[in-house]
Amino acid sequence: MKKLTGKQRDRELRALASIPQDRVDTSDIPELTEEQLRRAIRGQMYRPVKRPVTLRLDADVVEWLKRGGPGYQTKANALLRREMVRSYAQRKDGKREGRSHRAG
Repeated sequence: MKKLTGKQRDRELRALASIPQDRVDTSDIPELTEEQLRRAIRGQMYRPVKRPVTLRLDADVVEWLKRGGPGYQTKANALLRREMVRSYAQRKDGKREGRSHRAG
């Protein structure tokens, strides 16, 4: 299939958006059952783009991260992501983020 130009893509998207919902055939994609939704794992197929960075960390923090063997960068990323999600959740709940760090 040939790649669409920007104008062609926009035209196709507008045409699709103009189709009334009751005319869209979803028979090949059945609704998920309650059981399927209960067993669902969020983000299982999501793979965020990785960006190389230079980061200066305390030596004891690096040693702790590396103590579990290979995968210390993945561990550091998971810890940072957990904190990021927690801070978003706090913001959503109307709580202010605390400032517990000192200038160094």
